[in-house]
Amino acid sequence: MNQMHQLNRNGVVIDDTFAEAFGMRATAIIITAPTLKWARQAAITMTGYATSVIGCGCEAAIDRDLPASKTPDGRPGCRVMIFAMGTDELQKQLKNRLGQCVLTSPGSACFADLEGTAPLDLGNALRYFGDGWQISKKFGGKHYWRVPVMDGEFLCEATTGLTKLAVGGGNLLFLAADNAKAMRAAERAVAAIEKVPGAIMPFPGGVVRSGSKVGGKYKGMMASTNDAFAPTLRGVVNSALTPEVNAVLEIVIDGENNDAVAAAMRAGLKAVIELGPKRGAVRISAGNYGGKLGKFHYHLKDLLP
Repeated sequence: MNQMHQLNRNGVVIDDTFAEAFGMRATAIIITAPTLKWARQAAITMTGYATSVIGCGCEAAIDRDLPASKTPDGRPGCRVMIFAMGTDELQKQLKNRLGQCVLTSPGSACFADLEGTAPLDLGNALRYFGDGWQISKKFGGKHYWRVPVMDGEFLCEATTGLTKLAVGGGNLLFLAADNAKAMRAAERAVAAIEKVPGAIMPFPGGVVRSGSKVGGKYKGMMASTNDAFAPTLRGVVNSALTPEVNAVLEIVIDGENNDAVAAAMRAGLKAVIELGPKRGAVRISAGNYGGKLGKFHYHLKDLLP
């Protein structure tokens, strides 16, 4: 096992290491519908298959649910965030997901929710579906498109903002005695991070079991299994695991900016430390690339409660 300095909080061991994250492009939209159920359905469908830019082209998830009093059209909604490595890919993913998953969802409408350095097309990209019957409207200094559909019309703001201050790849690793305790720790962290505005966790339910390292033995593999944290490989690789650890789960965090990622990691750490090692993780670590690839470094010791 690799040796590193460790800290201790409430009986949970904290590795003196850091999460290494990258600059990304991002945007945010609000999806509304007659009920929260249908707003969430559109948002969940739109953010499906968006766990990692390695294979999905983007990373996306619901940031938070919004009551009717907090949305532009006075209906319940969801704030969705979507991240990509470049502007062109972000625009492509936004257009395709909006057109296939939100335009198609009963009663949906879509609005911008980020003021950025440049515009990204929303309604401007989808208006042609109206086949010439679409209507352009300006109201309160904003531009909207009304596209006729079979249940009425799809109202969509023309553009939303792009931010170049987004960060992707903040992460926490929870090491536990068994799968049940690792999951309990991860779920506790997810619940805490969900309360942090401007941060999302793109993997299923916020949790990923298939942590990865860069490259691999096989040609063309951008990433492969993180063998140092795989319990079944403990005896045949340079393992990072001690004998009492039999399960590891990871949370990956993307944020609207550097502060959002730090706040999310701080919230996750606090929640799992308070849970304690008997019910959750015996140890918390983070993944990095030696500080050589990502511009943003989140040292666990600086985020401890």
